[in-house]
Amino acid sequence: MASSLYPPPRPLAVGETLDLAFRIFRATLLTCLVYSGLAVIAGELPNIYNIVRQRPLATLLEEHDPVYWLLNIAGAIIALVLCSALLLRQHAIASGGRPATGSELPLVLRRLPGLVLLFVLSALATCVWFVPLVTLRGSDVLTQGLAVALLSIPATWVGVALSCSGTVFLISGAGTVASLARSWRLVRGNWWRLAAIYTVGLLLLFVLLTVAGALALIVAVPVAHGDLVVVSAVATVVGVILNAIGLPLFIALALAAYGDLAARREGADLAQKIAAAG
Repeated sequence: MASSLYPPPRPLAVGETLDLAFRIFRATLLTCLVYSGLAVIAGELPNIYNIVRQRPLATLLEEHDPVYWLLNIAGAIIALVLCSALLLRQHAIASGGRPATGSELPLVLRRLPGLVLLFVLSALATCVWFVPLVTLRGSDVLTQGLAVALLSIPATWVGVALSCSGTVFLISGAGTVASLARSWRLVRGNWWRLAAIYTVGLLLLFVLLTVAGALALIVAVPVAHGDLVVVSAVATVVGVILNAIGLPLFIALALAAYGDLAARREGADLAQKIAAAG
């Protein structure tokens, strides 16, 4: 694979950014499947616990089951570590390197406290906009729905503006606050482009996974001879497999978007410095 695949040498159009994401995905899929598969399974730990206990999720929430919540937290942290390692592996391979399997994990683990803090701060900055919903308890569904829709506007704006912070943190080695600030600077003036890239990319991913899942179930139903248990098991396995394939594409999309924004911002900064020097 050519070493020029990443980072992009110039700012990209929306279509070119999506194409770069798919090229990174194709070049790195096989070497990232272990990371993505384990990350998906880690995220499913609470659901696996539900199945083993044979109790509905609502009951667990009502009883404040500590094991359930511990599995949520542990699964989220494990998934974060594996997704971060996946991103570093994609970045290294797309840049022309051939890292040894598992070589990314020590780096991620060393920076795990800062990484967790970064995602907590990002989540708080996005979710804080929904705090006013607490005052609408007992209101009718229409009022609550309208409030959610209105509050989603600033929450989405902030979420997209900070969406590159994790990539910045892992690739550049910057600190938590510096990564958040750099993400904000990179997205400033490019918010709508980035939102379009995310929207189109996620829609394509959703369609591909939905079609593949539907085809798998169409094949599974007659093979299972109508046995709902078998169909449910097949659906679960298919879901894990498809998500394990889709996760590297999602992370490749984030990597490609960051490369485009970095090329745009650094090119603009260089032009300003040259103009100032002249």
